[in-house]
This record gives sequence, structure tokens and C-alpha cells, in this order.
Amino acid sequence: MDSVKHINSSNIREATQYLRAGDELFLSGTVYSARDAAHKRMLMLIELGAPLPFDLKDAVIYYCGPTPARPGMPIGSCGPTTSSRMDSFMPKLLSLGLAATIGKGNRSEEVRQEMIRHGSIYLCAMGGAGAIAARCITSCEVIAFEELGCESVKKMEFRDFPLVVGIDIKGNSLFK
Repeated sequence: MDSVKHINSSNIREATQYLRAGDELFLSGTVYSARDAAHKRMLMLIELGAPLPFDLKDAVIYYCGPTPARPGMPIGSCGPTTSSRMDSFMPKLLSLGLAATIGKGNRSEEVRQEMIRHGSIYLCAMGGAGAIAARCITSCEVIAFEELGCESVKKMEFRDFPLVVGIDIKGNSLFK
């Protein structure tokens, strides 16, 4: 029996109920990219009461800054960014329904507690394997902040993107 779970992002909120720290999974479906600069802009939009580039409710954000696509590919190398750089933004985003984030490295205790409070999970992607990760992305479209280049917000379609649950909704963590 296959112990690796196959999850679609459209069902991520349901999946958070049974995924546990250390579980391996393949994620398919819509995922949005955002890093530091995009997070700052999104928080500014929230403070202004302006619409966000995508609905945070039950969304998945991948912390990455992909390189330009090679001919015939939808995206270039697309490895994870260190997640702790986004920790200061997380309480607000989680309160608006963000279901999952993807990156590398540990999260702060505050973020872990907020994840428990809001029923969100943290998924870890393999660092140093951006070219391999890119093979699991079937489409990529810039949807906001194009002037930020690699840090623009992108709507991506994943197909069997390999991940490990780093922190589950009960607060269990691979990092403790």
C-alpha cells in the first residue's frame, strides 16, 4: 500500500484534519507563490481594505522566487525559500483563512500557535532541488505585483509536488 498521500489543493482544508507531522504527500492543484515583498504588499492591501490578488480562504502559498522559464517550460527552477522570513505576516494571513504554506526550515513558536488556532498546516519542500520541483509545475501565471520580478505573486498548477508535513494542526512539528 502506498503510504504517500495524494492531496489536491482544492481539498487541503479537509486534508489538514488527518495529515500529521512527518507525513509525505504529493500535492496537486492551484498554489500561489509569495515571498517577503509580496507579503508586505498584501498586508498593506488588507490594511487599506483593498482586494487581494487571490482569496486567502483555504489557499496554499508556496514561498519561492522562481527563475525565468526555459523554452517549452512553464517555470524555471522553483525551490523553497526560508519560511521564517514570512513569520511576521502569518498571524494576519492565517486569520483570513490561509490553509497551508510551503517552504523550508522551522517556523516560530508564535506561528506554530497561530497554526493550531486556525487549523493550518506547514508543508516542507526539499531545498536545493528547484529544477526537480519545477517539473511538478504545469502552469504559471503572474497575477499581481509583476514589477517585483521573481517575487511577484504567481498562480501555479502543481502536479504531484513532493512535500512533507512540517507542522500539523495539532502543533506537532518535525523541528521539535
